[in-house]
Parts: sequence; structure tokens; C-alpha cells
Amino acid sequence: MIHIVFSEADGKVLQEAMSMDETFTGEILVINDDFSVGPISEIYSEDGRDSRRTWWKDVLAAGDPKQAALWEDDHDKMIRLTEQLKQDTEETVWVWAAQNKQDVCGYYWVLYFLKEFKGRISILYLNNLPFINEKGAIFYPARLWEIPAKEFLKARKLAREITAAEFEVDPDEWSKLCNNNLGVRLLEGGKKIVQEDYDFYDSELRRFVMPDWQKAGKIIHNFQNKAKNSTGEAYLTWRLKTLVANGRFDTQGNIDKIKDLELKTKAAAPALNE
Repeated sequence: MIHIVFSEADGKVLQEAMSMDETFTGEILVINDDFSVGPISEIYSEDGRDSRRTWWKDVLAAGDPKQAALWEDDHDKMIRLTEQLKQDTEETVWVWAAQNKQDVCGYYWVLYFLKEFKGRISILYLNNLPFINEKGAIFYPARLWEIPAKEFLKARKLAREITAAEFEVDPDEWSKLCNNNLGVRLLEGGKKIVQEDYDFYDSELRRFVMPDWQKAGKIIHNFQNKAKNSTGEAYLTWRLKTLVANGRFDTQGNIDKIKDLELKTKAAAPALNE
């Protein structure tokens, strides 16, 4: 069995769960790309992939040029998976997704590669389902990695086959999003994704810049913890530096090194002497 997850953290806790039960085994395939942001027009074509690759490298370079150089898309992983499924006709796939935009967009993206294997693909969609945390309290996880590993042993019972209808309807929904090709995707509920422009987070992000100097990293951390809608650190770093480049804030430190960069709101212009 092959398990698809949409972050390294999800893969780590799933691996931990497998170590607790010898009957719960399988290969874990991690899709690292976050398809809730960035260009997705013609996403399965070489041109579309090149466009996305270039965009991601620009985004990552705003925070860490080394990460930009290491970025790779996940297309080849899925091609290798399809070849594996063709060679081993008994092999099955479980797609794990929690109630968040990254997982749902990732689910939409992988369906393109899996459609010819109907009947062998299952989903575990943990949509508004309660779990028990480490303190014994009930909670509703937004991310798979929030679930204690032992709870995965229960969660696996929720696996169900992706229906023929879903293989028809869901790729059409993803195609509409790809054709609109806006920069930010948000989860409204269930598997309903809506789109906004690249600057969607900007106005809220500006609210976390104060009159006193703050490290850029602290501003992003506060945004992620307090904003109603948030996204990954790399994207927010890119947007913050875009606002800096547009002269929105006073800055000090090296703008090319996000760890050294400090920001504050623009100082008021001195009053003119009458």
C-alpha cells in the first residue's frame, strides 16, 4: 500500500503510527508543493510546470536563496507512482487529507495522475472529525500532524474508495480553478475551494507591522498565529518583502537577509512650518 500525504510533518507522524502496529505498513509518498498558492494554469504541461517552478524559486529566494536552489516539483514522483501501479496491479493507494486548503488542493492535483486506477484509490478525509489529543481532550485537527500517532490507528478505519463520480466531478472543479489561475486558494468547507489575488493577505499582514521596530520573522509568526486566514512562511515572507519594496514601511538591516530585517510603520512626515 502507498500512502500519500501533503507535508513532511504529516509523513513523520504517519510513519510513527506505522511503527506502533505491524499490520499498518506501506510506503509514504510526500507531496511537498503547496498548491493553495501560486500559478496553476496548465499545471500538468511542461510550460505550466516551468511557470510554477520559476515562481516558487522567486518566492523562496525572498527568504532563503539556498532553499530556492533546492526546490523541485512533485510531478516526477507521481509519474513514478503511476508506473508502479501499472506494473503491480494489486497495489493500492490511500490519500490522506485534513480540513485545510493545502491538503484539499493537493488532493485535487493528484487525482489527475490516479484517474486510470479507479477502484484502487482510497481517501481518508478527516473533515471535521473529533480526535483525542495528548491531554485526553477532544479536538478537531486542521492538520494531520496535529493528531497523536496512536490516533492514526483509529483514523485508518475511515478509508473509503474514491468513487467514480468523484473522479469525474473533482477534476472538473480543479480545472476551473486552474483556468481562473488566481494566486491564493482558500477552503470554504468540505472540498470547496475559492480563489483570491496574490495580494489577498497583504492588508491583514500590514496590521501586524507596529510603530516600533520588529523583526520580520516575528511579524510573520504573529500573523500565522492570529490572522483568520494564513499560509506558509515562504509566501508571507515574499509578500512582506514585496510591501517593503513598494515603500510601505520603514526598514533597517539587510533586506536580503530576512533574519536581519526589521520593520515599522512609516514615520509621520514632519509638519511644515507656517
